[in-house]
Amino acid sequence: QRRHGLTLARNLTCTEGEFLMVAGAAARIVTAWMSIGLPWGVSKILRHFVESGRVALEEWSHLALGLRFRAAAMGVPFLPTLTMLGSDLMDVGGMKRLQDPYTGATLAAVPALFPDVALLHVHRADVFGNCQIDGYPHMDADIARAATTVLVTTEEIVGVEETRRRPERTVIPGFVVDALVLAPFGAFPHECYGLYEADFDHFADYTRAIDARGPAAVADYLERYAYAPPTWGDYLDLFGGERLALQQRRARELTGE
Repeated sequence: QRRHGLTLARNLTCTEGEFLMVAGAAARIVTAWMSIGLPWGVSKILRHFVESGRVALEEWSHLALGLRFRAAAMGVPFLPTLTMLGSDLMDVGGMKRLQDPYTGATLAAVPALFPDVALLHVHRADVFGNCQIDGYPHMDADIARAATTVLVTTEEIVGVEETRRRPERTVIPGFVVDALVLAPFGAFPHECYGLYEADFDHFADYTRAIDARGPAAVADYLERYAYAPPTWGDYLDLFGGERLALQQRRARELTGE
């Protein structure tokens, strides 16, 4: 849609942050970390855009940013915590200090963060938008409840009897979901727990291109993988069935299924 001036907020930001910066969509990044993973270090694209002054970086601790979503999900203006106290990060986001009325101790007051739009991917959902996540659900439940508009992609759409059979896995209730899209392999080339693993060879090629050409490499990547494919199926065809099947096998090896 070629939007501009957006703020991206996510605890552990990855290639999506790089894409939005290179596309000119993101003007501010609110995060605790941006990287594909430890082997590649902190995003060189982030460094380029922040150090050149083209994108503002608002850095929080991982816990503090999670508590911001939790506060918004609870409908309270802030939550008290100890995280970030004594660090320079206290000044980055303008976080306030308060006194514990019971002990007199100094606490940090983490302000609620209410996203305008949340983009989430889940393992399965029923036609009413009740979404289930296998494995670690991260902060998706809080983010969904905190956001004004919630857009969800799902690996599969199942019958209501399936979500009722395993209600403990429904972490996002349908009444907070505004739109649901069927997108198998919707997280690829990243992983979706138990279904497919991340394609590290693909990321190695991606980061080598960045090492050689900087943001221009990401712009070319967007042209090939984001703008050019007319359908989701065409996007997946760029990876090929064998590559997708390999990551499925690796996921089953990790889960023992």
